[in-house]
Amino acid sequence: MLSRRFPDHGHVLTKSISPDLFRAALSHWTSGVTVVTTSDPAGAHHGFTASAFSSVSLDPALVLVCLDNRANCYEAFDQSSGFVVHVLAEGQEDLAGHFARKGADKFAGLGVDLSPDGLPLLPDALVRMECRTERRIPAGDHLILIGEVMEARTGDADPLVYYRGNFRRLADGSRA
Repeated sequence: MLSRRFPDHGHVLTKSISPDLFRAALSHWTSGVTVVTTSDPAGAHHGFTASAFSSVSLDPALVLVCLDNRANCYEAFDQSSGFVVHVLAEGQEDLAGHFARKGADKFAGLGVDLSPDGLPLLPDALVRMECRTERRIPAGDHLILIGEVMEARTGDADPLVYYRGNFRRLADGSRA
């Protein structure tokens, strides 16, 4: 087992758990479902379903998404000046699955609009945040993209959620 001692803190870092155990543990975290889109320098559209999305800061308004280094669209996001985060609504399971697949033209037949910056905008998302890429941070087998939210639009549906490997719906709208 690999370990490393941090002199300032006295902590010992041991080798990570297996990817399968880590994936199983994370599957118990309920999250919203997002599709992230961009355009490459030639104007071609790219996108992926992101399992890691979070707010970072309120002022300035920053969000992050994580992209697998092996994703077909890695280069496009690594070179783009911006991206759009689409938080999906109930009933958009097919769209999430479509953007989670490898290969093929993910935008064929979708009828997307374009932002003023030429970024693809998916129709009917619950939330849409147009971001300027603020920073890229390599982290393990992923690239963390931090974006400053320049425009946002919200809808009035219930969110699509993901839990233990399946898309879910909120049971009801009541508060705990």
